[in-house]
Amino acid sequence: MVTTRRIEYPVDGTTMVGHLALPGGTDPRPAVLIAHEGPGITDHQRERADRLAELGYVAFALDYHGGGRFIEDREEMFARIDELLADPDRMRALAGAGLAVLTAEPRADTSRLAVIGYCLGGTLALELARSGVDLKAVVGFHPGLTSTRPEDAANITGKVLVCVGSEDPFIPVERRLAFEAEMRAAGVDWRMHLHGGALHSFTHPGLDPDPVARPGIGYHRPSAERAWRAMLDLFDEVFPAMV
Repeated sequence: MVTTRRIEYPVDGTTMVGHLALPGGTDPRPAVLIAHEGPGITDHQRERADRLAELGYVAFALDYHGGGRFIEDREEMFARIDELLADPDRMRALAGAGLAVLTAEPRADTSRLAVIGYCLGGTLALELARSGVDLKAVVGFHPGLTSTRPEDAANITGKVLVCVGSEDPFIPVERRLAFEAEMRAAGVDWRMHLHGGALHSFTHPGLDPDPVARPGIGYHRPSAERAWRAMLDLFDEVFPAMV
């Protein structure tokens, strides 16, 4: 039986509100950190944590805005995204604070860690990996692929998977190619799955494509399901005891 609890934790004077999900039993389990999309933590990420716990993982959905806040205003959201993208140290600190909560959980096997992220959360996941943290797997779902310090990819220890929509206007071909070059130059064990016909945020149920209200954004169920299976395949590879 999965048990969950809300966890408040401080980051530079701001109270973050995350969601921890634990699988049944008492033994140490591989642990997965989850970073939410740009607007903020929602039930979607909490449910991802619960679903991973059902599969036997300790999972923690972090908060990187504070107060469990969801940013409704589009301009404010993009301003926050731009602020973080310009400051990789800040992104790494926010992700690291969430990782500290996860690894403080006694059920978390700190020798078997993974991080996954959605949208800007995917960028946080990649920046955490670029900081040199010992991670076995790093997964970005429609993540921002650019970094102001791409040379730090040499610090990545785990295997990297990014899942990108072919029609995502926020991740154009040139950014995909630049990311490929970054991973190749650093000698990272990486893979990129390109999902045909998928827009940005293709993993998020309820975000039906709307070119007026949400240009370039929309849920695509086939791609969402394939990307989730690809993540689990990677976990099976890096956490063989779970198979």
